[in-house]
Amino acid sequence: MKYVDEFRDGALAKSIAARIVRAAAAGRRYHFMEFCGGHTHAMSRYGLTDLLPRNVVMVHGPGCPVCVLPVGRIDMAIELARRAGVVLCTYADCVRVPASEGLSLMKAKAQGADIRMVYSAADALRIAQEEPRREVVFFAIGFETTTPPTALVVKRAAELGMANFSVFCNHVLTPSAIAHILESPEVRELGSVAIDGFVGPAHVSTVIGSQPYEYFAEEYRKPVVIAGFEPLDVLQAVEMLVCQVNEGRAEVENEFSRAVSREGNARAKALVAEVFELRRVFEWRGLGKVPYSALKLKERWAQFDAERRFGMSERSVPDHKACECGAILRGVKRPADCRVFGTACTPATPMGSCMVSSEGACAAHYTYGRYRSAA
Repeated sequence: MKYVDEFRDGALAKSIAARIVRAAAAGRRYHFMEFCGGHTHAMSRYGLTDLLPRNVVMVHGPGCPVCVLPVGRIDMAIELARRAGVVLCTYADCVRVPASEGLSLMKAKAQGADIRMVYSAADALRIAQEEPRREVVFFAIGFETTTPPTALVVKRAAELGMANFSVFCNHVLTPSAIAHILESPEVRELGSVAIDGFVGPAHVSTVIGSQPYEYFAEEYRKPVVIAGFEPLDVLQAVEMLVCQVNEGRAEVENEFSRAVSREGNARAKALVAEVFELRRVFEWRGLGKVPYSALKLKERWAQFDAERRFGMSERSVPDHKACECGAILRGVKRPADCRVFGTACTPATPMGSCMVSSEGACAAHYTYGRYRSAA
């Protein structure tokens, strides 16, 4: 198949679903975590869970970069944006994430902070070029998919001698989060769920390849199937996971072979390695402090590090007491388990990041699944 509509063929979807029903052993339950928020939305949008047998349970994972950013980092961004002469450039899905004291970047903008929504890191650099008397900070966020563009724009800023441009770096790493879910005592104390395998992320894997997941298959005996975001991609990945569990295998399989290789994108990885290095520890919403799970600029590029330039300090701020976003990101609870879901917490009035982001599990369930659950 080579056209998008072929990957949305209803008859083929029912055929794959029927094979899953036949393959799933009646006497056991299968728990598979779709790590990426893109898969969560695909499953909700296309009603894929309705096609699966009851003993195949899909668990939402923490693969939404906006969702996993803790309140403290949003507070830091707001504090930065409120400084005189600073322009904070951010992606649109960050502006409505709730922060402390009922604030958000959008509310801070309404109060006078110069916060501008951009489509890319290059847009932020362009603003810095157009307004040389302002300090322009790019609020960099995302998994391995969006890290190379940030690295590229830092190198370009150095080439242009841009003294008024910097990056507030919040790039996080997929393999570290998976390892933390599987082995961290902190996460187990907060609540855990049985996981028999993972649907591996698509876009992230185009950059890092399939090789990093081999550790989880070998060390933890958890199969991983990398899948695209179309309905047939996800269903085929679930079928492949069921077959692996039935056969006692734990391997990395690549359903998304049309875009992902074992080695990944060598040029992108080299670019990231040139500009970034690992943070010793980074706080994730729902997962706590995860060792070596995020990136920061290397010393060579320190002049473009907003945290160093503005003397910013880390802070840890608890989530709203009524919000279950942390438990949902760990897969312990589902959106409908939260007592404020769909009432006090909606996309118009979010109390947690999972209801804000286009990849958030709560946003997906609110948009596509809440009536089905009620029925």
